[in-house]
Amino acid sequence: MSLALLQEATASYGAFAAIGAGLAAIGGGIGVGKIGGAAMEAMARQPEMQGKLQGAAIVLIAFIEAVALFAVVVSFLAMSA
Repeated sequence: MSLALLQEATASYGAFAAIGAGLAAIGGGIGVGKIGGAAMEAMARQPEMQGKLQGAAIVLIAFIEAVALFAVVVSFLAMSA
């Protein structure tokens, strides 16, 4: 394998890693938006359940953000490898 081919393959890994990090961020945003919208709709239907729904929504949002952050870190690790 020539050096030029190796450098070209390494550069494409960086581009794919950047695309992966972007997709992870977009996916996290979509997930948080869906949970937020569903929680607001549920609170509008049953205002007395607001405390339980809000707590559950915050926990779910934290899980989604953790998975998205993990995906971004893995993408950046793939870029540096």
